[in-house]
Amino acid sequence: MAGSVFIRAEELAQELGISKQLAYKMIHKWNDELKKKGFTTVAGRVSRKYYQEQVYGLADRKED
Repeated sequence: MAGSVFIRAEELAQELGISKQLAYKMIHKWNDELKKKGFTTVAGRVSRKYYQEQVYGLADRKED
């Protein structure tokens, strides 16, 4: 479901070609990081935007 705000472990595993177990570990780590920043998280899911920033480095950047 590419249009949703969150990405689930199953989709993450398929997209990155990794096991679901590793996908859950990655999501848990990212959710811990987001909690420390004061964000609300959902177990077993992570913000699609945060996932893309972490994996692809797609942070919002100002144009030079």
